Amino acid sequence: MLSIVIMSRRIVQLVVGLFLYGFAIAMMVRAGIGVSPWDVLSQGIALHTGIAFGWVTNIVGAIVLLFWIPIRQKPGIGTLVNVLLIGPSAEVGLSLIPAQHAPVSQALLFAGGLALLAVATGLYIGARFGPGPRDGLMTGVNRRWGWRIWTVRTSIELVVLGVGWLLGGNVGLGTVAFAVLIGPMVNVTIPLLRVPEPPQLGAALEVHRASAPDVAPKPMDALTVGESS
Repeated sequence: MLSIVIMSRRIVQLVVGLFLYGFAIAMMVRAGIGVSPWDVLSQGIALHTGIAFGWVTNIVGAIVLLFWIPIRQKPGIGTLVNVLLIGPSAEVGLSLIPAQHAPVSQALLFAGGLALLAVATGLYIGARFGPGPRDGLMTGVNRRWGWRIWTVRTSIELVVLGVGWLLGGNVGLGTVAFAVLIGPMVNVTIPLLRVPEPPQLGAALEVHRASAPDVAPKPMDALTVGESS
């Protein structure tokens, strides 16, 4: 029963987290003061192809997933749902949120989107169904060749940011704020929202035995009962 409850929570966290992730991206896009490096790339591609931003996000995620093959990284269910769900949820957000032009409203919308994205990241990664394609690329390169995580992440995101900027993506103060703040923020939300592992059967039995009252008859009690009969 406990494992069913935990699995249900994991599934809900995954779906809700990924939907909120896409919605948070839309908030930052509509703020208009810069977005994350990967979203700069998606914006640039959307400008040149005419494909909607959300669908470009899906396509980029699928392409990144192909780079998992040479580094022998295996996707989880969460990885595949990530590729499929974030783009449509971003499109929902873009259809509901108007573009902002006043500096105060831009800053507030971006800050709200960044906070929501940190929570969403904690939800979907905490569900333990596998990383997103971009995070998995980073950890896969680290595991395959031993390069440090921060080196891999910085290198990948600088390349992505440069290409996106050349294509016309929105680079601004928000991009800098994202780069500086998202790490510390998800460092809080991921452990806070992580779904606990179900207890192993053996460990559960040991806990049960340790907590159960000692009702078994002692050897002397058994001898006494035998003599009285």
